[in-house]
Amino acid sequence: MTTDCIVSEIQLKYQPQPLTETIHGAKDIHKLLINRVFDADTIGYKESFKVLLLNQANKIIGYSTISDGGLTSNIVDVRVVMQTALVTNATSIILAHNHPSGNPIPSIHDDNLTKKIKSACELMDIRLLDHI
Repeated sequence: MTTDCIVSEIQLKYQPQPLTETIHGAKDIHKLLINRVFDADTIGYKESFKVLLLNQANKIIGYSTISDGGLTSNIVDVRVVMQTALVTNATSIILAHNHPSGNPIPSIHDDNLTKKIKSACELMDIRLLDHI
């Protein structure tokens, strides 16, 4: 038997920065999302889905853009959300996405996505703190 196949090395990289911000409540999350996570130039233009990653002490490890969409929808792969949490050793996550329409009421799709991610988090012992 010959083994002339090529096997690719998989590299998942994460370069942590010093932890500086702690989440104490909704006001802290809102301030962070508006001032540092969402782009003020595009928040009213297209949907964007972000995940905030936190450690056990609720210090922010960082955030990641999971996907950018169009005016009325966004495709989010639950596996990418979980991969991001696992690679960064997050013990908690906060999901956030915008509605360019300005309507703050979650859609049925939003609710279903939150349930799917919550189930995946429970399996991996990661706390889903909120979906904003």
